[in-house]
Amino acid sequence: MSRPAPPARGSGAASPDEGVEEDVGDNEKAVELLAEGLMAHYLPDLQRSKQALQELTQNQVVLLDTLEQEISKFKECHTILDINALFSEAKYYHNKLVNVRKEMLLLHEKTSKLKKRALKLQQKRQKEELEREQQREKEFEREKQLTAKLAKR
Repeated sequence: MSRPAPPARGSGAASPDEGVEEDVGDNEKAVELLAEGLMAHYLPDLQRSKQALQELTQNQVVLLDTLEQEISKFKECHTILDINALFSEAKYYHNKLVNVRKEMLLLHEKTSKLKKRALKLQQKRQKEELEREQQREKEFEREKQLTAKLAKR
């Protein structure tokens, strides 16, 4: 594109605005060409960067999903540990209850034996008291008979 030579300054044949319009048009064209060149130079790198950022974002989403799954697995493990602790505690208290029951049965047996023994002792005492009372009565009767025989003589 050949451009006409600018008119000489001082000649009155051309108006001063004519050269400005051509310069503005040339400047717009130059700006457009520079913009296209700049875009052509940086656009492929920017598009690759955009693609890389999209892949990175997708990878981060996948990583976040995986991380959430792992966290839920840890929570499940923690819950299982809590359940195991609960079962261990239940087993401990069950054993304690069984021991208390055994102890109560032993105490019941002992009290039953003691009651039987106390009853036997009470019966034995009553029998001995009865025998002593009968013995006193016999001795009283005997003395009475002896005193009666002495008085007759």
